[in-house]
Amino acid sequence: MATIDPAGYLQITDRTKDVIKSGGEWISSIELENLAVGHAAVAEAAVIGVAHPRWSERPVLIVVRKPGASVSREDLLAFIAPRVASFWVPDDVIFVAEIPHTGTGKINKLRLREQYARHLL
Repeated sequence: MATIDPAGYLQITDRTKDVIKSGGEWISSIELENLAVGHAAVAEAAVIGVAHPRWSERPVLIVVRKPGASVSREDLLAFIAPRVASFWVPDDVIFVAEIPHTGTGKINKLRLREQYARHLL
């Protein structure tokens, strides 16, 4: 997915399969991931859409903390909230020791979606 501004500049915002559609609105997983890793305690982050009974999908943030760092769910959500629309704020934060990667080193979102598919149900 991409946008073209009035000056003709193209900005790629996310991959179609990674965009989260929540209540008819689009949420960029990449933008949320970039915000999360901007926190001093976050080493790596992934955002996936998981099934939700009312909104179809909602974002969930999966985080690896930096060694020796401490950050809570509430701290991360408070860090993200002023930087995005309220409906973009993830419904939950899951802390893990590591995030799975593909053979090419990309975050394996397919595996994460399978693992956490029913997390909010």
